[in-house]
Amino acid sequence: MTDDLAFYKSLVDNLQDGVYFVDRDRIITYWNKGAERITGYKSRDVIGRSCRDNILNHVNTDGLQLCQDHCPLAGCMQDGEPREADVFLHHADGYRVPVLVRTAPIMDAHGNITGSVETFNRDNGVMGVRTELRELRHSVNTDKLTGVGNRRFLDARLHSAISELSYERDLFTGLVMMDIDNFKQVNDMYGHDAGDLVLRMVAATLQHNLRKTDVLGRWGGEEFLVILYGLVSAEWMTVIAETLRSLVESSRLDLEAASLSATISTGATLLRPDDTPETALHRVDGLLYKSKWGGRNQVSVG
Repeated sequence: MTDDLAFYKSLVDNLQDGVYFVDRDRIITYWNKGAERITGYKSRDVIGRSCRDNILNHVNTDGLQLCQDHCPLAGCMQDGEPREADVFLHHADGYRVPVLVRTAPIMDAHGNITGSVETFNRDNGVMGVRTELRELRHSVNTDKLTGVGNRRFLDARLHSAISELSYERDLFTGLVMMDIDNFKQVNDMYGHDAGDLVLRMVAATLQHNLRKTDVLGRWGGEEFLVILYGLVSAEWMTVIAETLRSLVESSRLDLEAASLSATISTGATLLRPDDTPETALHRVDGLLYKSKWGGRNQVSVG
């Protein structure tokens, strides 16, 4: 063990958190008493062994094995960036322990990465709070019926997109508003349950055919709003909007009573440097109704 690691050892040996160091080859060079307590492995059992031997055998909530291809220690040694994750480690007695893991690179005096340090804490309360916060954030921002973003989420993202215009001078951001045509007739003829299924069908069609960088949400009723980031031209925005319109038109919901389909009328516009959320929404809403007045199931751009 180097003098630097010996110094760190004197500071952290009696912490409640588990702490261990690895070198560039992921050989464990230090294992503190907190790590012994949380994992059941004594330092004599692990010092000199490689963490990739699946000693702790980290997995995530999906059961994905992290020690081979998704190791946080290996990742932070590659790019020098710290990492944090909720994982489940393997205890010496065979059971799984939920821990919050943090990793960071260890560097020498010249800034070269010589290894990595991992700390972990068996704190179910902290992990529970983190999970609850994630779930709360999701529920606050998600439309319960369709599973896409809700109006509050869209409003926040639109404000953010407009404020970012001054930084993205070579790319454009598009705003696309869509309204399901003749939706009231679906509810009147087949009932509100069928109408809800149509809303979900349209939302899923839109969601699965947008890029990961785009933002989709239900603006209200049968209206949806999309924010398209990183466009190179208005023509590209038009192509995306037309593709979404066509995909919705070709979708079909098979029910016992009937097969239901839907079309959407669409307005699309590029955000402008002098836009406010109100001016952008007013403009795209006017374009949507231009499509409605023009016969529905079409895209109007302006």
